[in-house]
Amino acid sequence: MFTAAAESLLRQAREIQAEELKKFCSRVCQLLQKEDLGPDALDALRRLFLIVSATKYNRRLEKTCVDLLQTTLCSPSCPEPLQLLCAAVLREMSPSDSLSLSWEHVQNTRQLGLLASVLLAQGDQKLVRSVGQRVLKVLESRQPEGPSLRHLLPVMSKVASLAPDTLHEDQTSALNKRLVDWLRYASVQQGVAHSSGGFFSTPRARQPGPVTEVDGAVATDFFTVLSTGQHFTEDQWLNVQAFSMLRAWLLHSGPGGPRTPAADDRSELEGSTLSVLSAASTASHLLPPQERLREKAFEYCQRLIEQSNRRALRKADSDLQKAVSAPWQAGGQALAAPSECGMVSPQCLVEAVLVLDVLCRQDPSFLYRTLSCLRALHTRLCGDPACVRALLPIARFFLTHGAQWGASRQGQGRAASLCCFPLFELSAAPRGGGASGDSAVTGGLGSSLQFLAWNSPPLTSEFVVLLPVLLDAGTAVETLHLLLDLPCLTAALDLHLRSSQAASERPLWDVSLRTPGCLEALRDPQFQGLFQHLLRAKASGTPERLAPLHQLLQPLASCARVAQCAEAVPTLLQAFFSAVTQFADGALASQLALLLLERSDSLYQVPGYEARVHRVLSAQFLALCKLHPSLVVEQAKELLEFVGSAGGLRGSGRVLTSVVWAIGEYLSVSWDRRCTVEQINKFFEALEALLFEVTQLRPSVTLPKCPPQVITALMTTLTKLASRSQDLIPRVSLFLSKMRTLAQSTAASSVHSEEDAGAICTRATELLNLLKMPSVAQFVLTPSGEVSEPRYHRDTNTALPLALRTVSRLVEREAGLLPG
Repeated sequence: MFTAAAESLLRQAREIQAEELKKFCSRVCQLLQKEDLGPDALDALRRLFLIVSATKYNRRLEKTCVDLLQTTLCSPSCPEPLQLLCAAVLREMSPSDSLSLSWEHVQNTRQLGLLASVLLAQGDQKLVRSVGQRVLKVLESRQPEGPSLRHLLPVMSKVASLAPDTLHEDQTSALNKRLVDWLRYASVQQGVAHSSGGFFSTPRARQPGPVTEVDGAVATDFFTVLSTGQHFTEDQWLNVQAFSMLRAWLLHSGPGGPRTPAADDRSELEGSTLSVLSAASTASHLLPPQERLREKAFEYCQRLIEQSNRRALRKADSDLQKAVSAPWQAGGQALAAPSECGMVSPQCLVEAVLVLDVLCRQDPSFLYRTLSCLRALHTRLCGDPACVRALLPIARFFLTHGAQWGASRQGQGRAASLCCFPLFELSAAPRGGGASGDSAVTGGLGSSLQFLAWNSPPLTSEFVVLLPVLLDAGTAVETLHLLLDLPCLTAALDLHLRSSQAASERPLWDVSLRTPGCLEALRDPQFQGLFQHLLRAKASGTPERLAPLHQLLQPLASCARVAQCAEAVPTLLQAFFSAVTQFADGALASQLALLLLERSDSLYQVPGYEARVHRVLSAQFLALCKLHPSLVVEQAKELLEFVGSAGGLRGSGRVLTSVVWAIGEYLSVSWDRRCTVEQINKFFEALEALLFEVTQLRPSVTLPKCPPQVITALMTTLTKLASRSQDLIPRVSLFLSKMRTLAQSTAASSVHSEEDAGAICTRATELLNLLKMPSVAQFVLTPSGEVSEPRYHRDTNTALPLALRTVSRLVEREAGLLPG
């Protein structure tokens, strides 16, 4: 959460107009043209960077300003902070046609790294390859007193991700060898302090000592990111950089990557046999470069896990051990700068587990050595709140590799749940209710979803992996409720945290100060049951019960944490349905389909949340109908009730459009023999009434303007139903004629755009022409099973057969094939 001062600066940066920006650029140009680039130039560049980065829209800078930024960046005498800011501004402006950076003769690796970062931001593949080859030549140099290489490793990692085919196999092998050296053979002596050259500087004071562990013991093993000291050598910095990019590099160069040596293609059985023999690393120097890198990476991760178990003497070192909350720099950026007590390594423990996961996927020989290590680590972390973030990667590891070590699906789920269940118990999220006595899987899922609600941005990808194994037929419905209520759960947790603070402790912009009713409702006995229902580990009950909470918690809907959680829900819903459709039977599919319709009108109103969720729900409703077409006939009563309500018109009408399309597609004897003419007539009357209602030219508050997609879907479905009960053809023909006339009238322009009205008119004309030949209409709109796959005639936008247009041309009078 930003401070009030930061919010004010961001607002000013976003609202600056083009004329003001032009004047400010002129001032920046004047400052950059001075011989002495002092604090004024630094402050101006900071403000310029804030302006160009505070909005998602590209800002246009004067060409003179861009040229001066490039000149300053390339100047060898320019101070480093100014070069950093110039590079940052130019990256924000990318891609840009006005760049003319020349880096052929740059020798300083720090400056070369900044220039490369700007060039890579252009996204030009040819330029990316050129940068990669230049950086690789510098990295391959082995001069001990040569230029520092630590500024170039992040660039190399970025090149590998942007253009994986940049490096040849021999270049990949060469870099693998360098990474082995930096990871495993960095100096264990501290670096020499830079002497000030004063009178009292003595050789004795400058003698470096050995690096130490966080518990104060002298390090007896190799250097890692958790080694501590006062000063650090160049190869120790490269050790940190190498670990930073290790996982991305292994994924790039390992099996499945763009460069896959044939030597790495080994069977699981062979890997299992080697697991017993490869523990002795004395002969690891005989391995090919890629396999040797894996072996050294495994040793490095094991040492990190061992180091994290040491008892730190100082709090700073303890935070260093368990540094798992700071943001990870993507693309192989450096972990951090050194502190006076050690090399800060955000997420080092989490990263170690993730690297082990990659190693075991690429080479099963590491699996059995890793299992015992992670089991012990899991036991230790379950009692340590500071390391709770590392439990999710461990759970993911058990899910990914459970089948390889003989665990059943239930066993994998139980192992993952044992990792997930402590998450909420140990996390910093406010507790709102106790865990119920459910099964390990259900309890673990409920608790971990509460943890996800509080920490959604960094944990979403892990939960996407966890969901498939933690779901079963008994938990699917409850889990769907939990996922849809996740933003509301975040708001409730946030409110619970605010209630524990005194009003004087809360910042002035806290919404609970402006709307004290939220906090009062939390203590109101009338709503306490609803809060307990929402905050319990296992959800149950109906969604209508939470509607009062949606209103009470509405002031918190604009909070950043709630908005971030709402953005994660569509991704989680996609993962949920991908997993559920693998095992859902007809009964569960019907239950979930009805739940989608019920919850589409009962969502917590976060800005943009309903539209994003409706997009997913509409697609998944159709997927469930395709999986079990008979649910349309089985749930005819509920579908008729949904069509009869105006709730389906909320937002863009996506859910209603999907329901209408499913009725027209699957309400047929060809899909379910239980379908009757009476059912077809009932749906026809309900849809006809709805179409008449939504096409009124005066939208009301209770019935908003109807999107044209809904209207065309309704007309199409009515035509489909009439083709199956041909007594309805005269009735629907009359209605379609009126719709065509209505769409062509001037009054329709006040409700629909010219393009929308034209689409409605065209659809009505096509359907009318099709109904002139009932047998053709039945063939086109209700094809037999023999021609239904592949459906070449399906219009994915409106569910109309594409062949309908061809038939329309055949029956039009202009074609001359019909009399009259």
